Amino acid sequence: MKSFLISVLLMSPLLGLSQVNDSLVDPIISIKNSKLLNNIDITFDMRTELQAYTFRGGDRYYNGVQFENGFTALGFAAKLHEQVSFRFRNRFNRGSDIQSLDQLGSNIELAYVDVKATPKLNILIGKTYAFYGGYEYEFSALEVLEYNDIQSNALAYVTGAGITHQSMPDHKFGFQILNSRTMLYDDIYGEEAAENIEEPIWPVAVVGNWRGNFFDGKFQTIYSLSYSNQVKNRGTYFFTLGNKYQNKNLTLMYDFNYSYEEVDTKGIVTSIFDNDSVAQNALYIENWLRAEYRFNSKFKGLLSLMTSNAYGKVANDRNRLRTSYGMVPTLYYSPIKNFDIRFFLAYIGRFYNYSNYAVEQFNAADYNRNEVRIGIIAPLLLL
Repeated sequence: MKSFLISVLLMSPLLGLSQVNDSLVDPIISIKNSKLLNNIDITFDMRTELQAYTFRGGDRYYNGVQFENGFTALGFAAKLHEQVSFRFRNRFNRGSDIQSLDQLGSNIELAYVDVKATPKLNILIGKTYAFYGGYEYEFSALEVLEYNDIQSNALAYVTGAGITHQSMPDHKFGFQILNSRTMLYDDIYGEEAAENIEEPIWPVAVVGNWRGNFFDGKFQTIYSLSYSNQVKNRGTYFFTLGNKYQNKNLTLMYDFNYSYEEVDTKGIVTSIFDNDSVAQNALYIENWLRAEYRFNSKFKGLLSLMTSNAYGKVANDRNRLRTSYGMVPTLYYSPIKNFDIRFFLAYIGRFYNYSNYAVEQFNAADYNRNEVRIGIIAPLLLL
């Protein structure tokens, strides 16, 4: 397999020379520079599972069993020069429609260049991950069976530019200027646009974060603060406090998320109001906790707990509309030594409770969802 992949990579630039408008006189990787293959990673990440689920809410009840490809992606990463590298990832179980703002398919999650300007300063340009804080966000969707409400509905991959600066050995700072979305506002909401909503000159997001390391790595932090304007003169204020404690076998992570949205970008409050327009002045406050314990080299257990509160503003009053709860106990089994392939057994319980105000004013009804999953997680390094 590796010999085949090397052959393909060696042939690809040679075939590309036949293009009249090729911007490269010489290929980056040629036969004489084949040693550069040592600096290339090709990954294939997959999570496949068998699900058994039930849904209960109001007078509705249904259940089912099915196989699902929860995550399937092919990634490329390479160090092309001592100061230049790039990363690309295509997630296959995402729509491939070209987005009207950033002109990439939504299945392209990562496509950026990383330039090491100085030993401590890096510059990232392209479609990349926003520097939001928290450890829930830090995990790839390959690793997370169920996100909390904000992360389930947040736009994580957008186009822009950013810098990171390792100011001290234990402290790293990041700053980004990004598009706040991948599509034009009208393409997202269409006729459901709220009153007096206008497209801004630039739907921009500004993100800053800090990564801290304390007590020889036993305690770490990822904090972030961001502002984005999805529409003219109205934006989202979002901050996250992510904390992590780790010793030999136990890891504990806790995130606090706060998102005040002058135009609702998560869609939860909008769906409760159900009045054919986008909700305004929505507020989301969340807590997320994850505990991991390694029993031995083959078995690891984890438990994720989460709560999320959604608030909406009607007239001059802000009211709590919904509280959601979640729990995800999981057992991993790694049968092969020194090779990361994991089988897992997990339960996912999600419970959605509406306030009396939401029930009386908007006819909302509580519901819950329960799942049992048996599957495999395989982050495979092909080259």
